[in-house]
Amino acid sequence: VPKAQPVALITSPEDTQNYEVARQCVEELALYLKPLSNTRGVGLSSTAQSMLSRPMQRKLVTLVHCQLVEEEGRVRAMRAARSLGERTVTELILQHQNPQQLSSNLWAAVRARGCQFLGPAMQEEALKLVLLALEDGSALSRKVLVLFVVQRLEPRFPQASKTSIGHVVQLLYRASCFKVTKRDEDSSLMQLKEEFRTYEALRREHDSQIVQIAMEGGLRIAPDQWSSLLYGDQSHKSHMQSIIDKLQTPASFAQSVQELTIALQRTGDPANLNRLRPHLELLANIDPSPGKKQANFNSLAL
Repeated sequence: VPKAQPVALITSPEDTQNYEVARQCVEELALYLKPLSNTRGVGLSSTAQSMLSRPMQRKLVTLVHCQLVEEEGRVRAMRAARSLGERTVTELILQHQNPQQLSSNLWAAVRARGCQFLGPAMQEEALKLVLLALEDGSALSRKVLVLFVVQRLEPRFPQASKTSIGHVVQLLYRASCFKVTKRDEDSSLMQLKEEFRTYEALRREHDSQIVQIAMEGGLRIAPDQWSSLLYGDQSHKSHMQSIIDKLQTPASFAQSVQELTIALQRTGDPANLNRLRPHLELLANIDPSPGKKQANFNSLAL
């Protein structure tokens, strides 16, 4: 990058100094994208083309495009830096997990809540049968609904039982998919809420509930892993990524930093990644809400 002319819009010597520090940082970060510049027309999935994952590349491009001279651009840069830090923590946690243990820990967490996942094919059929029974607005007792699903599922999946299907229904119940009507001296009636009477809507809420259980259990699972676990293929990565993004809260970043610290303690931290903790905590304290200009730009420069 050729040496830039002094920026006339910034008059304070201190602000000019901070601007120069920040600009140089962004230029150094932009170099991580350089391997891609000589591969026009080639897919970006090859690890040889960049040190960074696709989500990291996208977040870094956002940061590089922020206009640091303007206040709004600096606020955007703060949020972009926070987002980049958050993704970094997620990827580091994934690197320090045992993939074999991950799935067993996930299903153990699901079962601990009285729910069950029966495998991609069987779960899909079970959900479609729940929909078949309730998509017209019918209200059934849990017992009748479970029996309906089991009877139609058994020819294809002999292992289907009232207990296992009951646990699938419990998963939907936890996800608040049902409107429940209590009856005196009789079992309650369950009716699918109107917004969940299509397979896509019901499946999204079902998947969100499983992701939430994983997050509550301190498990971090990549979108491609989620796609394999829940669908048995790699074609649902973007669907799972959007669910993960929606479940993120401002507090998720700080929680992830804690989880990374625990993961590093388990492995002995050979790369001394724990030194990043104060920097990550600083990024986690940035308010990610759009339009809030509470962060002092000097703190980013420092």
